[in-house]
Amino acid sequence: MRMYDIIAKKRDGGTLNREELAFAVNGYVAGDVPDYQMSALLMAIYLRGMTDAETAELTDVMAHSGDMVDLSAIAGIKADKHSTGGVGDKTTLVIAPIVAACGVKIAKMSGRGLGHTGGTIDKMEAVPGTRTSLSQAEFFRQVNEIGISVIGQSGQIAVADKKIYALRDVTATVGCIPLIASSIMSKKLAAGSDAILLDVTMGDGAFMKDLDSALELARLMVSIGTAHGRKVAALITDMDKPLGQNIGNALEVAESMAVLQGKGPADLTEVCLQLASNMLLLAGKGDLATCRAMAEGVIADGSAFEKCCPMFAAQGGDVSVLRDADKFRKAKCSFALTAPKDGYIYKNDVEKIGNASVLLGAGRIKKEDAIDFAAGITMHKKLGDFVKAGDSICTFYADDEALFAPAEEMYRSGLVIRDEKPAVPPLVYARVTADGVETF
Repeated sequence: MRMYDIIAKKRDGGTLNREELAFAVNGYVAGDVPDYQMSALLMAIYLRGMTDAETAELTDVMAHSGDMVDLSAIAGIKADKHSTGGVGDKTTLVIAPIVAACGVKIAKMSGRGLGHTGGTIDKMEAVPGTRTSLSQAEFFRQVNEIGISVIGQSGQIAVADKKIYALRDVTATVGCIPLIASSIMSKKLAAGSDAILLDVTMGDGAFMKDLDSALELARLMVSIGTAHGRKVAALITDMDKPLGQNIGNALEVAESMAVLQGKGPADLTEVCLQLASNMLLLAGKGDLATCRAMAEGVIADGSAFEKCCPMFAAQGGDVSVLRDADKFRKAKCSFALTAPKDGYIYKNDVEKIGNASVLLGAGRIKKEDAIDFAAGITMHKKLGDFVKAGDSICTFYADDEALFAPAEEMYRSGLVIRDEKPAVPPLVYARVTADGVETF
C-alpha cells in the first residue's frame, strides 16, 4: 500500500476503505507519512467529501490511535456532552452537576479555549486550587464516590486528532464536515461514555453559520455514535448571542453557580435545562417531560449546586468562591462601553465579542498564552435590546487600562444600532436523533 495511491483514489472521488484510512492515519502518527502527503489527502477529502460509512471508519481509526478509556469500573450509566464551541458557553458547569444530581454518572474530559471560544478547563481553573489533571484511579474513585468529575483531556486520547487538527489549521481544511465530525467523535468514543449529547452551536459565534450545515454535522455525528453502539442525540443551539451576561473565566463560573442556585439569566438557564433534560433522556431516566421536571427539581431543591461544590473540593478547589462570587479576585480596571445613539441593537457580532474578551486577557491567541482569570466582559444589552445614547452596553474588565482601546475597537466593529428591531433567533433550533430531526 502506498500513500500516493490513497491520495489519488480520494482525489478522483473514490471511497477509502478501513485499511487505507488506517494506513494513512497510523502512518502519519508514527511519522512514516510526511506532512505534505497528509495535507494532500486532507485537501482531497475537503474537496471530494466522504460517505457516512467512510467517515465512521475514519473516526474509529482516529479513536484507536490512542488510549480507549474503559469506564466499566464506574458503576451505572455514564453520560457525556460536547459543545462545538461558542462565546459565554459555560453550560458544562451547569448541566454536569444537574445530571449528576439526578443519579447519572459524569466522567467527563473537557478542553481549553483557543481563539474566540472559551474552554471548560480554563473556567474550572479560575476557581483557586482546582486540579484538572487527575490520575485514572483518582478520576474513577471520585466519579464512583461523588458521581461527577470533569478533567482535562488526556494527551493520549485520539492522538491522531491532535496531529491532524494542527495540520488542518494551517492548510485551510478545518471547515470540512466529515473531518469536523471525525475529530469530535473520535475523542468522544475514546472517552468511553455510554450516552453522548452533542450541543451543535450555530450563528456568528459558532463554526456552523447556518442551519443546514449545523444539521448536516449533527446528523453525521449522531450516525457515527449510533454505529458505535452509543446513545447519541444533538441539539442545534443559537450562538448569534453570547449565552448569559458574562464572558471570561471567573465571571462565567460565577454566572454558572447563579444558574445552579436558581437565579441565573433566563437564556442560559433555559438552554441548560434543555441540554440536561436530553442527557437524562439518553441515560434512560424517563421521557423528556419527566427528565425536564427532574432537572428543574434539582435546581429548586439545591441538590445540583450541592453536587457541584464537592466536585471542586475533591479536585482541590476553594469552594468559598462558588458560594460567594465576591470572593473571586477582581480585575484592577473596568471600562463602560456605551451606545453612540438611540436604537435597537440590530447586530452584535458574537465572534467580535469573543475576540474582544481575548484582547482583555480572558482567552488565548496562541496555545501557550497565559489567561487572566479575572478579565472579561459583562453584557448589559444584547441583540434586540433598545438602547439610548450613552447607555452602557457592556463593561470590560482587565488589569491594564491599555487593553481597553483595542478591545473596544474590536467590539464596536461588530456592533450595529438601527431604528428597527431585529428578528431575535430562538435558543434551540432543532433536535437530531437516530430517528430523525425535530425542529422547534
